[in-house]
Amino acid sequence: MPITLDSHHDVAVLRIDHGKANTLDTDSCRELVLRLEEASQARAMVLTGTGRIFSAGVDLKRIHEGGAAYVSEFLPLLSDALLAVFGFPRPVVAALNGPAIAGGAVLAAACDHRVLGSGTIGVTELLVGVPFPLSALEILRCAYGTAPLPGLTYSGAVHRGEDALARGLVDELADEVLERALAVASRLGELPAEAFAHTKAQIRQPFHERIAEYRHTDDPVVERLWRSPAALAAVKSYVDKVLR
Repeated sequence: MPITLDSHHDVAVLRIDHGKANTLDTDSCRELVLRLEEASQARAMVLTGTGRIFSAGVDLKRIHEGGAAYVSEFLPLLSDALLAVFGFPRPVVAALNGPAIAGGAVLAAACDHRVLGSGTIGVTELLVGVPFPLSALEILRCAYGTAPLPGLTYSGAVHRGEDALARGLVDELADEVLERALAVASRLGELPAEAFAHTKAQIRQPFHERIAEYRHTDDPVVERLWRSPAALAAVKSYVDKVLR
């Protein structure tokens, strides 16, 4: 099961448990949406990874193996999973137990609060040669603002510790990441549920509106670029050089 759901008192704990790097593929994206629905009655939620990695983002091996047809199936599911976290009405705290890279960094950005341990965080999609889906970019814009986006996305740099904190990529550092994330989630979960959900929806409304307005025209462009021979060749090169 690529996403597990446990509870700690009234706080749901969703744990990505998919392969060596807790990557996102069609199965884990579908499972994440289902587990979020199951956790809808929890006071708050913690999202974390298994082992020493939060999530390394998209499973590029599956992209390489499945080619263009798999890309067309996967990209809508990726956006659905990211938006399910982003739109969850109760508090969501990311316990970054290790690297949160590319799509993993976007998952972290979709949360309300991010606690980082010894790992790194960064969005590296352009280094692989593929653009961000609109949903991912708007989630990053909501979390970090428009001004930092070019530096964050164009460079593909990853940041750790005090550097990540100073840049606002995480909200705090902790040695015991899960323990601290549970404490924050428990505190946020004590806020009145309906008032919190409405306030969260107000804060995120402009981003949801932009996604709803432009996704139908932007998603086909992103899909075309991900399916292109150049992009698939770049993914193959990355898999061969880095993942093997």
